[in-house]
Amino acid sequence: MVFSSTAFLFFFLPVTLLVYYLLRGIPAKNAWLLAVSIIFFGWSQPQYVWIILASIIINYLSAILVDRFQKDNGDAKAIHTTASKLVLAISVCANLGLLFYFKYFDFVIESVNSITGSKFELQNIVLPIGISFFTFQGMSYVIDVFRRDVEVQKNPFKTALYIVLFPQLIAGPIVRYRDIEIEVSDRSVSIPDISSGITRFIIGLGKKAIIANTMAEIADGIWTAGISNNTVAIAWLGSIAYSLQIFYDFSGYSDMAIGIGKMLGFHFCENFDRPYISKDITEFWRRWHMSLSTWFRDYVYIPLGGNRKHLYRNLLTIFLLTGLWHGAAWHYVFWGLWNGVFIVIERLLRSKNKNKNKEKNPVQTILSHIYALLVINFGWVLFRADTITDGIGYMKTMLGMGLSQTPGFTIFWYINRWVIFIMIVAVLDITGIFKKLTGKISMTLPKTGYTIIKYGFVFVVFILAIMRVLSGTYNPFIYFQF
Repeated sequence: MVFSSTAFLFFFLPVTLLVYYLLRGIPAKNAWLLAVSIIFFGWSQPQYVWIILASIIINYLSAILVDRFQKDNGDAKAIHTTASKLVLAISVCANLGLLFYFKYFDFVIESVNSITGSKFELQNIVLPIGISFFTFQGMSYVIDVFRRDVEVQKNPFKTALYIVLFPQLIAGPIVRYRDIEIEVSDRSVSIPDISSGITRFIIGLGKKAIIANTMAEIADGIWTAGISNNTVAIAWLGSIAYSLQIFYDFSGYSDMAIGIGKMLGFHFCENFDRPYISKDITEFWRRWHMSLSTWFRDYVYIPLGGNRKHLYRNLLTIFLLTGLWHGAAWHYVFWGLWNGVFIVIERLLRSKNKNKNKEKNPVQTILSHIYALLVINFGWVLFRADTITDGIGYMKTMLGMGLSQTPGFTIFWYINRWVIFIMIVAVLDITGIFKKLTGKISMTLPKTGYTIIKYGFVFVVFILAIMRVLSGTYNPFIYFQF
């Protein structure tokens, strides 16, 4: 079940919210949310409900044992005993073991067969939706208990609710337990929260149903037609459309998750901060999928030594893992290393120029933006391709190399006035023009006038999004596969 489906919009979400608001007391509300979250996860894959139940049990018991085996040092810190370290190690291995089997086992077999010429049989394992997200959440909870960053949760149902809570269950953002520790046990829902949550959800739905789905039709049409049917212009259109699709697909989902969270009294972390305005790849990764970036920073990069030792090795390791996290295929690994290499180069250049004037003139700023957008765009080509070879072949077409003498289509096969309009809206949104315009309107108009315009706009977005959903057009969610 996806947030932009009719089943979710017209049945699951209304029923969930109605019963939730009618119930009194946090225990009853939590019980209801836990039940509907498990239903949500098992909606399309009921045979895999045991996996998330196993994840809950593993992380709940591990945190309890870690806490029990640690010795209090009297200053809110703890002495990590051999037993607590062993439990933590077993917990991490158990979590990663589940993730490895369902996500990477066939990939390893396929890679071994390719390298050695062996013929081990693939298991054709179906990937449980959201396994990368709830696995990382569960691991972060146990690690934080080990570090004494959070108190252990002794109520198994509250631990279960944290791991399985449906708004961010299958496509993030990756929520740390410490961020909602208090709200799991004690929260309230105010009218402003509900209003803000509904608005945020509708904006996210609009991003997904109107912009991302329109761009998906263009990108998928071009990629499906094959490289031989591309001209330079078509190849660039396909890469740009996919860059817009993946951003509005994922950020739209995050907006909807954050909005639903607010309606339920939870406040999740932000996941995007206009990443396409970045001036380099380092900045891009501070703005893109922020919950994943900070997860790798806190639980992998810093323990490896961070900036203190083996800096460049650590950076490449992080982006190798980032690529693997996104998918069990070599082109994802290559995409991760593509980003990592540019970040290492940027870090080397900054270290050499640290004593020079850091201010950039307007021309340098524009060139920096162009550089970042080109690297990001070519990176998404590698991400979208089925293989590394396909990705490189597509990039060669973008650069005018290896073109077919008889391409099957012209660029006008793919674009029309609606597509051009949506692209313009997307670009204006990415650059922050709409946000600045909203700020100016709010300062110029009386509060009542601004409120009418604001909710009028939200209503129009909702109607357009619902029309797209009801039309039954293409409605994929890219990050469900991760």
